[in-house]
Amino acid sequence: MLILFYKPYGVLCQFTPDQPGQRTLAEFGFPSGTYPLGRLDMDSEGLLLLGDEPGFNHFLLDPQYAHERTYWVQVEGEISATALAGLAAGGLVLQGHRTLPCRAAALAPPALPPRDPPVRFRKAIPTSWLEIALIEGKNRQVRRMTAAVGFPTLRLFRSAIGDLRWAGEAAGSWRELSAAERQSLLRKKS
Repeated sequence: MLILFYKPYGVLCQFTPDQPGQRTLAEFGFPSGTYPLGRLDMDSEGLLLLGDEPGFNHFLLDPQYAHERTYWVQVEGEISATALAGLAAGGLVLQGHRTLPCRAAALAPPALPPRDPPVRFRKAIPTSWLEIALIEGKNRQVRRMTAAVGFPTLRLFRSAIGDLRWAGEAAGSWRELSAAERQSLLRKKS
């Protein structure tokens, strides 16, 4: 079984809390035996896959299979062409790991639901949006990448996993993948 879930902001990507009062995946009524395939930080939101099949996590997340994950990122400041080129080229060293090349482009502000709590705004500092598509996923990688090129992340939304795209579903909603969606994920991309 494979499930597509829109993880809300502030939810820990596990079923048991690290600290009292933390929101976890346990509150969303997933079938028994499912677990997250990959992660999104507690302060990130968007699409997350859950499944109950051993070995699928490796297949989905290992860069050798080239399963792309796409993020819409709101950053502090007006993103520059130089910064976008630096992100796309790869080679940023983050915690001893050199990033792989990726896709990075400026993006018009997407029609996302409001975040609770809202993103902080400062009158004197503009914000901008970009889209980043990666085939790797190190801990807090997108946030570290944008910071490394001088544009701290304010909001991070995973908009796609492979061919699965966010289509306006509400935060906290989930559904089982169709047979065609499942087949699309199982195809090796490289």
